[in-house]
Amino acid sequence: MTELNNQKHELKRTMKSRHLFMISLGGVIGTGFFLGSGYTISQAGAFGAVLSYLVGGFIMYLTMLCLGELSVALPVAGSFQTYSTKFIGPATGFTVGWIYWLGWAVTVALELLSAGQLMQRWFPHSPVWMWCAIFGAALFFLNALSARSFGETEYWFSSVKVAAIILFIILGGAALFGFVSMRGGQAAPLFTNYVPHGEGLFPNGLKGLLLTMITVNFSFQGTELIGIAAGESENPEQTIPKSIRNTVWRTIFFFVLAIFVLAGLIPWKEAGVVESPFVVVFDKIGIPYAANIMNFVILTALLSVANSGLYAATRMLWALSKTGMAAPALGKLTARGIPMNALILTLAIAFMSLLSSVVAEKTVYLWLISVAGLGAQVGWISISASQLAFRKKYLAKGGKIEDLKYKTPLYPVLPIIGLALNIVVLLSLAFDPNQRIALYCGIPFMAACYLYYNLRLKNKVKQENDNRNPSATTILREE
Repeated sequence: MTELNNQKHELKRTMKSRHLFMISLGGVIGTGFFLGSGYTISQAGAFGAVLSYLVGGFIMYLTMLCLGELSVALPVAGSFQTYSTKFIGPATGFTVGWIYWLGWAVTVALELLSAGQLMQRWFPHSPVWMWCAIFGAALFFLNALSARSFGETEYWFSSVKVAAIILFIILGGAALFGFVSMRGGQAAPLFTNYVPHGEGLFPNGLKGLLLTMITVNFSFQGTELIGIAAGESENPEQTIPKSIRNTVWRTIFFFVLAIFVLAGLIPWKEAGVVESPFVVVFDKIGIPYAANIMNFVILTALLSVANSGLYAATRMLWALSKTGMAAPALGKLTARGIPMNALILTLAIAFMSLLSSVVAEKTVYLWLISVAGLGAQVGWISISASQLAFRKKYLAKGGKIEDLKYKTPLYPVLPIIGLALNIVVLLSLAFDPNQRIALYCGIPFMAACYLYYNLRLKNKVKQENDNRNPSATTILREE
C-alpha cells in the first residue's frame, strides 16, 4: 500500500458513504437557505428564483464531476489544495489552501455567533458569548474524538435539516395546490405568484436575476467537503462516487422544490421583508409553534455548518503542513488520527474572529467575511482547473483512461464549461455593491500569498517534496 494509506502518518479511513453525504449537506444547508431564500425571491421573482437555483445546481454538478475523478484517483485529505499543488503549481496550492482555511475558520465564528443570538429567543437574559463558548467547546470535543464521531454527529445534525425541508415541501406543496386549507380561509395560490399581473417573469429585470444567481451559487458551496473527507473514507473508489451522486441530485431536489413552494406561497414583494419565509409558510398553514420549530431547525443548521467547517479547516491546515506550507507541528496526529494542533489553531482563530465582530465590526470582521465567501469560490475554480491539468498530465505520463475508476464525462467539454461558469460567478461579484468588497479583500490576500510563497517558501517546499509524493500514475498502479 502506498504512503497515502500509512496509518502511522496519515488520517484514518473510518467514514462511510452516508457520513460523506451528510457532511456535504452539512456545509450547504445553512442560514443562507433558511433565512436568505426570501431575499432571492424578492430580487428575482418566483420564476427567477427557481431558475437561479437550477443554474446554481448545474454549476455545482459540473464542479462535482471534476472533483469525483480527482478524489477517486487521489483520495487525500486537503483535496483540491493538494490537487492544485500537484497539477497547477505549488504557489497556487498554497494560496488556495490558506484562503480556504481562513474562510472556514471565519465561517465557524459566524455560525457560533448566530447560534448564540438564536438562543436569546429562549433565554433572553443570557449573554451571547456564553453560548458561543458552550457550542464551540462541544464542537471541539466532537472533532477531537475521532473522524467517525464527527461524521456520526454531522449525520444526525443534517438529518434534522433534511427532515424539516421534506416536511416543508410536503405541507407547503399541499397548501399551494389546495389540499391543505390555510389560515383565514385563504384560497390556494396555485401559480398566481409565478405570473404576477403586469410585472413579468423577472420583476427586477435581468440584473436582479444575475445578482441573485451570484448569491445562489454561494449557497451551494460546501458540497466540496466530500473531497476534503476523501482521505478518511472507507473504500473511496465506491463511497466517493456514490456520495457525489447523492449529494448533487438530492441537494438540487431539496433546494429547487423548497424554493418552488416558497415562491408559490409568498408574493415576491413580501418575501424580502420577512425574517424567515419558512416560518411564514408554517404559520399560514397553521402549524403550532412554527417560529420555535424553525428556530430549533435553524440552530441545528448553524451548528451543522460550524461542525463541518471546523472539520474542513482542520484537514486543510493538516494538508498544508504535510507539504511544507504550514508549520510541521500542525501535521501531527493523535492516536485516534486527529490533527489536534490544527484543530486547536482553527478554533482559536474562530474565537478571535468573534472578538473582531465586536471590536471592529465595520472593518476587520467585514473583511474576514468577504474573504470567507471568496475562498469557497476559489476552491471551486481550482477543482475544475485541477481536473483539466490532472487528465493532461496523467495521459502524458502513460496513464490509460480505462484505468481511471471514475471519469468526468465529456472531457474536456464539461470541465471547461464548469471552469468558465465558476470564473464568471467570481467576476460577477464586481457588479454587486454589497459583495464587491470580497474582491477588494480577496485579491490582495491571494497576491500576498503568491508573493510570500515565492519569496520565502518556494525552495524549502521543493526540497521537502522532491522525493515525498509519487506521481498519479504510480499511486493508481500500487493499489
